[in-house]
Amino acid sequence: MATLDESGERMLIEHMRSIFRRRSEDTVIGPGDDAAVIGGLSDGRVVATTDAVSVERHKTPNMSWEQFGWTAAAVNFSDLAAMGARPVGLLTAMSMPGDMEESDLLDIASGIDQCCEFCKTEVVGGDTKPGPGIVSSTALGNLEGRKPMTRDGAQPGDIVAVTGSLGNAAAGFLALENGHTEYEDSIFSLTVPVPRWEEGIKMAASGAVSSCMDLSDGLGNACRTICARSHVGMEIEWEFLPIGEEVEEICALCRKDVKETVVRWGGDYELLFTFDKSKIQDLYDAGVAFSIIGVVTNDSAPYLCDGEQRSEMQDGIY
Repeated sequence: MATLDESGERMLIEHMRSIFRRRSEDTVIGPGDDAAVIGGLSDGRVVATTDAVSVERHKTPNMSWEQFGWTAAAVNFSDLAAMGARPVGLLTAMSMPGDMEESDLLDIASGIDQCCEFCKTEVVGGDTKPGPGIVSSTALGNLEGRKPMTRDGAQPGDIVAVTGSLGNAAAGFLALENGHTEYEDSIFSLTVPVPRWEEGIKMAASGAVSSCMDLSDGLGNACRTICARSHVGMEIEWEFLPIGEEVEEICALCRKDVKETVVRWGGDYELLFTFDKSKIQDLYDAGVAFSIIGVVTNDSAPYLCDGEQRSEMQDGIY
């Protein structure tokens, strides 16, 4: 950091190395050398993804530095989940203000490590530099012989489904924005997003999934992206959407439209996927829990259907 001398920076890096615990047999050489060495790639293919979070955009006022660190890792592990890859390592680089408290930096590192532990992997390298408040990470994954799930395989007649429930993170944001801190579950969903990496592995292993994408940028965005990449449309039934328990209550309290909150806001790290209806039992046999929300059509865009109303789904707003 800018206010640390060379010896102080070395000490900070050593503290971080003590936080980033070794827990994976895949890591041959971890933090401390010029680069990491990772083994255990059974089919020789590496799944790699990179994403960044910033204090300005992603750290809500109530979010702890540990939760910010968790989120920095989770956004990347969620992308691995959407491909059906098992996490095997994380590279992370912090570019934080030079006058930031060392304890806050170590809390970020702790949050990153906790998310790695949840995903049964570890930090294998990274860097620290003074900067505007950004943590950029690259997650590495192993398909272990599975076919990767992509965004371009949906076919007319396929079923559309999601894991988990929807709208929780958006509701948590609205609750905080309006001072309703009693909605702890929704707020937790916002500040500690859970990457569905185990579900992703099961889905890919089932062989039933034709396309997949995570919902970090919203249901509408994910539906539109899969439709565009697969050259198909979708009919999504509003009454089928698994809306989170607190969402409608929070929306009513904050005078926000429930549909817009559930469909257009991001922050949910669930998986949207399509599958051949003849293979539904394969998903059940794989132990995947999901809700059917619609069907893939010959149209060119996704539509939200609610009784007699049918409207094209729009991109995200958060």
